[in-house]
Amino acid sequence: MTKSSVSNFLIVLTLALSFSCREAPELPDPLQAGWQGQAVCEVLEDNPKVRVLRCTFPPGVGHEFHYHAPHFGYTISGSKFKITDSSGTREVQVPSGYSFSKDELTSHEVLNIGQDTGIFLIIEHK
Repeated sequence: MTKSSVSNFLIVLTLALSFSCREAPELPDPLQAGWQGQAVCEVLEDNPKVRVLRCTFPPGVGHEFHYHAPHFGYTISGSKFKITDSSGTREVQVPSGYSFSKDELTSHEVLNIGQDTGIFLIIEHK
């Protein structure tokens, strides 16, 4: 590879990384985000490898628009949620015991529209 090719490659790589990471700094993370000024998540563990959050949503409570780094999630107590993300808005019944994971940066807003308090564990990889 020529010096010019390496330089062009580095410029393209820098631009690609800049645009792919652009969403995160503009939005709060799940711990920073709350609902109507109130916190909905608490830290259960924070060490060099992971951060574990417990997020609790009584009926009528949501989570303002926020981003998630790659993570694993587990539903301790399910409910019905209205979820808004880049693909639109939908209503989803999230059952207790449901698990999910994302390998990329994601963002959304949720609102508990069900009758039960929803409780989630979010395990973020560092």
